[in-house]
Amino acid sequence: MTIETLVAGVKPADAAAIAAARARQAQLTKPAGSLGVLEELSVRLAGMHGGMPPAGYARRALIVMAGDHGVAADGVSAYPSEVTAQMLHGFLGGTAAICAIARSCGVRVYVADLGVKGHGIDDPRLMMLNVGRGTQSIARGPAMLREQAQRALERGAEAFARVAYEGVDLFALGEMGIGNTTPASAITAAATGRSAQEICGRGTGIDDARLARKREIVAQAVARVAPDADGVTLLAELGGFEIGGMAGAMLAAAGAGIPVVLDGFIATAAALVAQRLAPQIIEWMIAGHRGAEPGHAHALAHLGLRPLLELDLRLGEGTGAALAMPLVDAAARTLREMATFAEAGVSEAV
Repeated sequence: MTIETLVAGVKPADAAAIAAARARQAQLTKPAGSLGVLEELSVRLAGMHGGMPPAGYARRALIVMAGDHGVAADGVSAYPSEVTAQMLHGFLGGTAAICAIARSCGVRVYVADLGVKGHGIDDPRLMMLNVGRGTQSIARGPAMLREQAQRALERGAEAFARVAYEGVDLFALGEMGIGNTTPASAITAAATGRSAQEICGRGTGIDDARLARKREIVAQAVARVAPDADGVTLLAELGGFEIGGMAGAMLAAAGAGIPVVLDGFIATAAALVAQRLAPQIIEWMIAGHRGAEPGHAHALAHLGLRPLLELDLRLGEGTGAALAMPLVDAAARTLREMATFAEAGVSEAV
């Protein structure tokens, strides 16, 4: 599927369904606003589905997209880049954090290689969608060719197509890539207009010297990008193959009418790329949580999304998105399954 087709497939949410859901919320047997964020979420879900949300989101799915980054060799991470490939075994074997959390939340986990340097894994469960064996370092120039950025977006859509074939009602994305908070910081700084000082955090736990180096690299990289750069340019100059894959999968899911639950900082940076390509995609996104990285709060604010959870998570992998999925289900059920005052024969407030 071409990028043009992906973008054209993302339609606005249904305004009439939103209005009807808001009117129903006002009549449910509870004080107005007493379910807080769940009320507005239920209204947004109605807009996504063009009517009453489904009776539960039984088919919950998440793809962990993996990719390596050239900038990892520039002293911005506490871990070597080899860890990216090594962690694939944990995802496939069910021993990684996201696997344990997903099992507790009823979420199917898929794994996709978008740009890992090399792993020699021959496993039919691994989606081999590799665009290149790691990006170039954004400390010295663009992360990838424009053609590679386009391919990453398209392969992300391919990954979603596999999940959709097996059935999905609620979709999320996670990631694995040593050094990827640096490109995510650069994308976020470029998209929001915030400084590297405001956006960059310690990622995997780097010391002060590495943090200073990270901020320097991000500032220099962002300076190469025009403020109004399109999504493909943002990705090519600053991103990662797995970030592009996530953005492409988000576009494909929204085009298929499937709500997308955002995970942490890296996934939200991918959402910024997707937004540059199709601004209306925000109407299909749900912020699962707000993580500990400072840039995550700025990215969510720029997107206008309020997170469902705040647990100081900073692992990625889709952990926060998986934890939020039962809340999305609960929000939908309150709108669908609660009775109105009239239906229940309950007196309304005076």
